[in-house]
Amino acid sequence: MRPRFTWQLATRTLDLGVRTIVMGVVNVTPDSFSDGGEFLEPTKAAEHALRLLDEGADIIDIGGESTRPGKKERVTPQMEADRVLPVIEAVRKAAPQAIISIDTYRAATAKWCVDAGAEIVNDVSGLRWDPAMAAALAKLKCGTVLMHMRGRPEEWRSLPSLPDPTPLVRKELGEIAGTALNAGINVDSIVLDPGFGFGKSFDENYPLLAKFDELAALGFPLLSGTSRKSFIGRTLARDGEDASADARLIGSVAAAVASVMKGAHIVRVHDVKETVEAVRITDEVINSNIRG
Repeated sequence: MRPRFTWQLATRTLDLGVRTIVMGVVNVTPDSFSDGGEFLEPTKAAEHALRLLDEGADIIDIGGESTRPGKKERVTPQMEADRVLPVIEAVRKAAPQAIISIDTYRAATAKWCVDAGAEIVNDVSGLRWDPAMAAALAKLKCGTVLMHMRGRPEEWRSLPSLPDPTPLVRKELGEIAGTALNAGINVDSIVLDPGFGFGKSFDENYPLLAKFDELAALGFPLLSGTSRKSFIGRTLARDGEDASADARLIGSVAAAVASVMKGAHIVRVHDVKETVEAVRITDEVINSNIRG
């Protein structure tokens, strides 16, 4: 049985576990691995966000800096804010009840975006890249997603391989949660993400997905972000060529379903309509088992 939680966001709460929550991705970047540059212009990004809401997204996750493998360049906080704030403001104006998440590891960006109406901060660094982030999130009292990552993107290709990263991920996610609680972040605000693809090689993602349910022992709601990841492209390779990011739809939906069956409360995806339909069926299977 998937445990149920009440997630405390900045101005409201969201029930987790009754059904799967779908978080739609909006990359306001020139270099994202999946759709780099397609939504860099704020108007296009806002239109895309509203389209994802129409397709059934419960949350819109807006990011202004790519963390693709091998990335070395860093954008400045002002560059990041210039990209994402107009999108947040446009979505808030067109859909005032929309739940917006900001994908950032910077305390300054988090504050600007929550002040502009974001309800959630999604920190891919798990509080590790900006020493001011933990205190900032405690003060903001917003929803918080804390992700596990091995190293930084520019280091991923040189990391030593792990037969099964699950014990390491479980241990370090527990440490990240402990850091958050010690900083004063509300326990009911925290969601944990094992960080598929973030410092995990192709061979390491499948054991992590197969044992995703073991992370429930940490006592927090769980988010899974497998959408369009390279390990899916490798599995779907033909003639020695990995499937491109835009050819990973069915594989991404399959991975989302597997995540939900293993206990994910939230799935972060690019292809919202297809995933919403798939997890609706998956939820019925889970709930039928409970009723039975």
